[in-house]
Amino acid sequence: MALLLALVVPAAPASAALDNPAGGSPARSDVPAAAKRAIPTLVVRKQVKGLDHPWDVVSIGAGRMLFTQRDRATLTVFDHGRKRGVRFPSNDVWVSGETGLMGLEVDPDFATNGRIYTCQGGLTGGGGHDVRVVAWHLNKAATRATRIKRLVGGFPTSSGRHGGCRLLITRNGSLLVGTGDAAQGTNPRDLHSLGGKTLRLDRFTGDPWRTNPFIHSTNAKQRYIQTYGHRNVQGLAERSDGSLWNIEQGSFRDDEVNRLVNGGDYGWNPVPGYNEDVPMTDPSLPGKQRNARWTSGNPTLACSGGTFVYGKEWGALNGSLAVAVQKSTRVLFLQFDKQGRLVKVRTPASLRRYGRIRTVVQAPNGDLWIPTDNGGGRDAILRVSVKH
Repeated sequence: MALLLALVVPAAPASAALDNPAGGSPARSDVPAAAKRAIPTLVVRKQVKGLDHPWDVVSIGAGRMLFTQRDRATLTVFDHGRKRGVRFPSNDVWVSGETGLMGLEVDPDFATNGRIYTCQGGLTGGGGHDVRVVAWHLNKAATRATRIKRLVGGFPTSSGRHGGCRLLITRNGSLLVGTGDAAQGTNPRDLHSLGGKTLRLDRFTGDPWRTNPFIHSTNAKQRYIQTYGHRNVQGLAERSDGSLWNIEQGSFRDDEVNRLVNGGDYGWNPVPGYNEDVPMTDPSLPGKQRNARWTSGNPTLACSGGTFVYGKEWGALNGSLAVAVQKSTRVLFLQFDKQGRLVKVRTPASLRRYGRIRTVVQAPNGDLWIPTDNGGGRDAILRVSVKH
């Protein structure tokens, strides 16, 4: 049930913003107008409570929210103050460590086709497992999800560590998928492995997207790859200019936010073995590595999902990339200029008191949905709005 009393707390003042975040000094030219405005006062309330590792959340219209819980491997609807389970084959989900029922996306034409998409651990023959993307049909009452097809699978797994896995339907209709490297050193740069990549595919057929950089490869897996050299992609976001971005967790240092370039190498190569002392973006590797647009520096903050936030009511936060943080328990608002250069980092104090944060999603009315990630049935989906 929704919390009846909202907690109204002021965001950190502009003076509390980080003017010299790790990863280099912010650019000072072409500063967005939003960077000069005030941070609004935020209203934070626990809209859905009693959850355990909620991983992703989407709107399915008519005031309804749909969300996943990773370890419980459940789909749940929150409908006008009440939560209810969706009939879903949880026993088919492989749950281990950081892997379970994870990323969730809703089709732009959901009102007519009822399609949703999950990224989840899966069971294979002979006691094996993988991570895969599955398309489902959700009935009109939102009480039952029926499997349509597996769109793509075979993402590598080990113990369940570094399972990824975020989904994003882009404005051109493609399905973007962020994957983890399964804590196996050779995966990120192996173009015949789907681990440590961003993938792009047709959301209906599951075929590789026609503009992928390796679309003509003789290797079926390579045709799916958009970018490579990633450690553990936890967030995907599309900016209003159509550019695509990812958020990935670092080793002991350097969580990264990257602007994705078709065919780009993002420089993670933890070999021999699984050597986490190497740089997140290693310039000594062959070819050209793409530098991050923001890094956490040392130590890591354990960044997760995020989204670009839009709306005049958000003041100085308008147009920022909101990034969920787990270990350092906050939300970062990263402001970039038109060229994608970092301008400012803000961390509203009102979002620092809820523990680990899994992701940030913008609701249809402009509010933010923010699932916590503390475990033990103590989690919630926060609803964050601007005080008017």
